[in-house]
Order: sequence, then structure tokens, then C-alpha cells
Amino acid sequence: MRAAADALLAALDEPGRRRARHAFDDEAARRWLEYRPRPRPGVPLADLDVAARKAAHRLLATALSPPAYAQAMAIVALEEVLDRAEDWRRGRHSGDYWVAVFGDPAADDRWGWRIEGHHLSVSMTVVDDQVSSAPLFFGANPATVRHAGRPVSRPLGVEEDLARELLDALGPSGRAAAIVADEAPADIISATRPTAPGRLDPLGVPRDRLTPTGRALLDQLVALYLDRLPPELAAREAGRLDGGELHFAWAGPTRPGQRHYYRIQADDLLIEYDNTTDDGNHAHTVLRRPASDFGADVLAAHHATAH
Repeated sequence: MRAAADALLAALDEPGRRRARHAFDDEAARRWLEYRPRPRPGVPLADLDVAARKAAHRLLATALSPPAYAQAMAIVALEEVLDRAEDWRRGRHSGDYWVAVFGDPAADDRWGWRIEGHHLSVSMTVVDDQVSSAPLFFGANPATVRHAGRPVSRPLGVEEDLARELLDALGPSGRAAAIVADEAPADIISATRPTAPGRLDPLGVPRDRLTPTGRALLDQLVALYLDRLPPELAAREAGRLDGGELHFAWAGPTRPGQRHYYRIQADDLLIEYDNTTDDGNHAHTVLRRPASDFGADVLAAHHATAH
């Protein structure tokens, strides 16, 4: 990750480097989360030459597993699909993704980076060579593109399908505990806030009340989100959850094609999914660590050791 960030900065021209680089202590720029199409800290990929743009993609790939990187590329490509569907009115384009580097990856023991645009936000904080990997946001609009009744593009389909399998496996009593509202919220509840809520009530159904099949499906769903990260980071995140209680909550109708939402909560973990606009064809997903987003965990350990 450090080598890829160095390579990116070296590939930028001087104006691009000035736009991309920010002080690590610039909290307003570093603790930033935005999944709507608008300017943000950094330099847009559209302004980079081919070599610099490829260096940005290589940096992104250090933070994502191969399947998650494929999801991210599909999400970026959907900008062109959405622009066509809107009759080109808003000028959306796949270069409208921005890269920012915080601090000096070549020299600092505290630094970070982010690649972000409409429906993609990947923030990594590195302290004493420990990587803190949240928030991590993936969205898709349109969530599904169909031809002759069959999907030809569905980047976040597994996130929906596996949750529906879990909902089916809960049985009547489990579903009654898991479904916390008849209508889905308008968006993910953590939204673009730099600090995620530590707990969202109601919690829904706890893992220990599920059948063995239900527990296995819930574990698979959590792993699906953690496995967006490279194996070593995903394994560390999974290890943090060992022995802790998970809760699963659903809001909205249970029939496909309707607006729906779910969340998973544990100690310092919040996973949210919504598909609540455009008749259930516009999805948002996010993995957050409410107490540790933007490197709060590794920074606390660093301060305790260094000071």
C-alpha cells in the first residue's frame, strides 16, 4: 500500500500532486465520506494522464480483494449507464472519482488515502504500518440492468440475495424479531456522517436465537462484507468479532423488487444495505466501525505507545 501510494504521487504532475496531497491532520478532509456526485478533497481521475490513472487503480487494488475490485470497477462503469438513462443531462462520467493522500507515505508513521466518487468510497488509514480499513462504501445505480427479464449487470446482487436467504431461513418467529419496520428508511442511516452511530435501535434478532442454518447464513453475510478487503485485513476484522454477538435487522417488504433495507451490528461494527429508491433499483452498502472509522483504533494505539 505504501509503495502504491508513493508510485501514485510520483506519477502525478506538480499541479495534480498539490491537489491530491493533504496534511494528515486536516481532519475535515481526511474524515470525509460522500457518495453523491460532487467535488471532494483530492484530484479527479478525469484530470490524470493514463499512467497516473493506472497508478490510482493500483492503489485502490491494494485495499480490495479481487472480487471487490471487480465490483468497484462495475460501479464506476455504471456512471456511463446512468448518464445515458438520464439522457446525458447531468454529465456523469466514469472519471468523476477522486484520489487523495494524507501525509507522506514515504516518510510518515501516520498517513492515509482515499478513492471516492458517486457510489464508491474507500478510505484507508495507516499508522505504524497497521491498516485501518473503514469506512468502505459501495453503491449501484441502477442496481440491476435487465435484458429479456434476466440481469446483465448486478454488482451488489449477492449482498441482496444472501440477506434474502437468511430472511427465509429465520422462520416466522425469527422474521418477526428481525423485521423492525414495515417501511424501509430513505437511505442508510449512518449517511455521510464522519462518525457513525454506535448503536441503531431496534437491534433486530440476535445471532444466538437463530437456527444453525440461520447462524451460518448470517456468518456468510458478514464475511461477504469483510471479504471486500484483502485476505490479511479481512481475517483481522473477522478475528475482532470472535465471540461477540451479532444482530440482524430488516426493514420494508420482503418481496423482491420492493424497497428494502437491512443492517448488521456488533461491537464496533455496522453494516448497512438499502435499496430504497427508484422502485428498489438503487442500492447502497457500507461497512463501518463506529469507534474506529478513519483509523481511530490504530491512532489511539499509536498515541498510547508514542506518548
